[in-house]
Amino acid sequence: MLGKTAARHTSEQFVAFLTDVVASQPKRRKIHVICDNVSSHKTQRVADFLDAHRNVRLHFTPTYSSWLNQVENWFSRIQRDVIARGIFTSVKDLDRKLMRYISESPKPIKWKYDDPSRRVRPVPIQ
Repeated sequence: MLGKTAARHTSEQFVAFLTDVVASQPKRRKIHVICDNVSSHKTQRVADFLDAHRNVRLHFTPTYSSWLNQVENWFSRIQRDVIARGIFTSVKDLDRKLMRYISESPKPIKWKYDDPSRRVRPVPIQ
């Protein structure tokens, strides 16, 4: 699990994170990153990074489908386990506690949808 904290979510910070991801993997390994549709993921800076790193591919979840974005589940766990009842003496302390949680707590999320009766179906026009 790789994590990075930042004061703001800008394309510069996103590219810095992608750079860390690339550096952590063997050269030429194909890297697939699933992203939401926030504007900082779609800037020229990001496009330039992708041009320079042909082994990295971004995939975007559909708009208004946050339930498909598993990182939202992870953020919810961080909120519940670290932030909600936390006491932080500084931003640096918060950063340290978040990074400790990220490095010590990663577990695969088993997510499935197996109830076909609850699937969205088109409604016939009458």
